[in-house]
Amino acid sequence: MFFHKKLKFLYLLIMTTISSIPVLANDPHSTAKPDEAVVQKLYLDINVDFGKKIISGKAQWTIKKSASADAIHFDTKNLDIQKVTIDEIENPWKFSWGKEDEILGHELIIPIKSNTSIVTIYYATSPESAACQWLDQSQTAGKKLPFLFTQCQAILGRTLFPCQDSPGIRFTYEADVTVPVEMLALMSAENPTVKNNSGKYHFRMPNPIPSYLMALSVGDIKFQSIGNRTGVYAEPSMLEKSAYEFADMQKMLEAAEKLYGPYRWGKYDVLVLPPSFPFGGMENPRLTFATPTILAGDRSLVSLVSHELAHSWSGNLVTNANWNDFWLNEGFTVYFERRITEALYGKDFADMEAYLGMEDLKETLKEFEKTPDATCLKLKLEGKDPDDGMNSIAYEKGYALLLLIEKTIGREALDNFLRKYFDSHAFQTMNTEQFIAYIESDLFSKFPGAEEKINLKAWIYNPGLPTNCPVIVSVKFNDVDIEFQKWMDGTAPKSLRTANWFTQQWLNFIDKIPATTSIARMAELDTTFKFSATGNAEIADAWFLQSLTLHYSPAYIYIEKFLIEVGRRKFLMPLYKEMMKSAAGKELAMKIYKQARPNYHFVARQSVDELLHWKDGL
Repeated sequence: MFFHKKLKFLYLLIMTTISSIPVLANDPHSTAKPDEAVVQKLYLDINVDFGKKIISGKAQWTIKKSASADAIHFDTKNLDIQKVTIDEIENPWKFSWGKEDEILGHELIIPIKSNTSIVTIYYATSPESAACQWLDQSQTAGKKLPFLFTQCQAILGRTLFPCQDSPGIRFTYEADVTVPVEMLALMSAENPTVKNNSGKYHFRMPNPIPSYLMALSVGDIKFQSIGNRTGVYAEPSMLEKSAYEFADMQKMLEAAEKLYGPYRWGKYDVLVLPPSFPFGGMENPRLTFATPTILAGDRSLVSLVSHELAHSWSGNLVTNANWNDFWLNEGFTVYFERRITEALYGKDFADMEAYLGMEDLKETLKEFEKTPDATCLKLKLEGKDPDDGMNSIAYEKGYALLLLIEKTIGREALDNFLRKYFDSHAFQTMNTEQFIAYIESDLFSKFPGAEEKINLKAWIYNPGLPTNCPVIVSVKFNDVDIEFQKWMDGTAPKSLRTANWFTQQWLNFIDKIPATTSIARMAELDTTFKFSATGNAEIADAWFLQSLTLHYSPAYIYIEKFLIEVGRRKFLMPLYKEMMKSAAGKELAMKIYKQARPNYHFVARQSVDELLHWKDGL
């Protein structure tokens, strides 16, 4: 088509300039302007100081810019920016501060020249940096050395290092990390398995990740292999128990690959953290962070590991473009998780998980009756902390939608679509509107009438649960119904047929306990099944919630111990909410929280502070 060489050269030059940076939309939760200048690769050189509770060093970014860009914008929060340099030879350079926001932090603006490709930022975190949880010896399992772990989702990466803190912006990284010589450092990268004598560790992540998947942990940590591509890290005293609990990790990985294609991250390991970790798990690439509350001793809570493994495809491989599209990460992951557990443990097990998930979703829908927009899959989080959108709506309503699609077009067709979806969008981002267009053209077009039957847009943009939501039943819970009715009819707990029940069955039983139950009958259950003293955190939390509701005071001492020791937000919030319903309960909540608060990660503290009006109350 081009007959004139000069015109062809000019055209190619213009197109190269236009395509010099990826087409990325601005994120309402980031000050970055990726359409002007965007990060591509990070070299992090940092020192971890447990005495001062700070991380300091430099973040050297390789960037790409448009022809007209004269600055690059970074997100920071509670960071001490000490100096900035540009180019490989690190010429000292200027910087300025842009807008400041309570949620978003402080915008860092660095001028750039036409040929700028490297920007280096020397910085230090503060002891208040929200991503970092610094634990003293007493807060660890071993009680010998302190411990550090980070949690960057959703927008806490900017408190750990200066970055363009949006899930839509991906980068590769290498890091040199210096820690006390008696400790091991791990990251969301290629990791060591033993301590060295220098305390200096090098890390490499060759696949591009968003900032929320940056992770660091430092402590007295050991490793045990599970399979040729899987293993577990934990404090020495927790390692054997953790390895037993996660014995099926290699099988999980292989089952996942059979469903949706090859695992693209090399190894898959799990790090069991101290109990203050605020979530069940965090899907950091190559190194899932997990709460010790899933160490039930019977492998009954392993669905959490399958969930975080599934994120290696939905979330880590194909990522929500911003936090308004959170359901694209979590709804897909819950569906994938339950397919993995079904492949390994059978349909009955997966059905129990799905049933309990739907019950949790129904409770969440009740909580948001006055704010129905919060129950849409596509969120509207502008001006809000995106953490506010991280509830069971994205997880369970998203799962229910995919289950409906499966039931409408068939499992094989959905599997083929999802495998192609992950392959064709690997290491890319996806927003809701792009997904709708993709599924309409690539799947629904092959099944006339399916789109109308499913009504995808109503599921995504309308509040609540549509009337065509699949009904989820569990055969295993039929056994629970029979034994529970016996108990209601007066049968003593010790005579119930509960041998070999799964954790999920016990949860179903406890949830059925009516509000009219006497203290004597609660005591009879507790004496027989040792609910208050159980080491299974899921059962304990469900029992404690009923104990508070029914004013079963013998459990209160166990509740206090549980809330002081465990920082998982899933467990904290229902118990504190229940206590806040009465004056006596509020007094108990304040008493417990005063002791427990120092043990909680920022994410948990933020939620409980708001619930208890902590600043106003004390």
